[in-house]
Amino acid sequence: ISLSEDVDLQPLLFGLFLGMYLVTVLGNLLIILAVSSDPHLHTPMYLFLSNLSLADICVISTTVPKMIVDIQTHSRVISYVGCLTQMSIFAIFACMDDMLLTVMAYDRYVAICYPLHYLVIMNPQLCGFLVLVSFLVSLLDSQLHNLIILQFTNFKSVEISNFFCDPSQLLNLACPDTFFNNILKYFLGAIYGIFPISGILFSYYKIISSILRIPSSGGRYKAFSTCGSHLAVVCLFYGTGFGAYLGSAVSHSPRKVVVDSVMYTVVNPMLNPFIYSLRNRNIKSALRRLHSRTV
Repeated sequence: ISLSEDVDLQPLLFGLFLGMYLVTVLGNLLIILAVSSDPHLHTPMYLFLSNLSLADICVISTTVPKMIVDIQTHSRVISYVGCLTQMSIFAIFACMDDMLLTVMAYDRYVAICYPLHYLVIMNPQLCGFLVLVSFLVSLLDSQLHNLIILQFTNFKSVEISNFFCDPSQLLNLACPDTFFNNILKYFLGAIYGIFPISGILFSYYKIISSILRIPSSGGRYKAFSTCGSHLAVVCLFYGTGFGAYLGSAVSHSPRKVVVDSVMYTVVNPMLNPFIYSLRNRNIKSALRRLHSRTV
């Protein structure tokens, strides 16, 4: 499905999505460069942030370049292999985003609830293990999608109500109503939704309980301010995600499905670096130091 049938709008859409793609890649690369080049940011929180930025670059690079080429060539066709490849890579890095946000919530929980033991608990071995587990869970999620969808080989002339091969829509197309496939779908929902959200909610329940025990209002504000950027990104991620997937279930308008997906797959990765750079004093300082060294 294209974003607009109006031929006059195609150059505008091309420029808009090319600009958004470049801003997203540049913004997230700046976060990665700032974290890697500044010794002050060699901490667990910023290690997870740089991995989140890398996952965001991969998510948007899986969908938007193909869409930009399609707008330019007026094409809406993708091969069977290309569709499966796009779906697999998107599933890996979208799930990676999800897992890393959960890991970052745990990191904030340890930092606020156990500040004196933070560096002991969040040691480099545990941080590396958490990133590796996030990737392996994401890989499992992608392979389970493939396991279901590869059973459905007749994808000729199938129309997807989106601008990319959305895993959830392909699952709906591919899944006959069998017990095994329903179990797999529920398992995927648990991996991608229930467990991460439960982990984030539990972490913030403990964080808020700990913050409320701080006697001074200044101390409470200082403690909670370290969670502000992460909480904003979590709300944006799940807000746009639920908007895309619940919207597609409720609405039968292909145009609304596409708009919701753009919010989730394009706007969300683009805003993340702005949220962290504008709200985080350490990131702003690191970016200034990076700029002064470059100049």
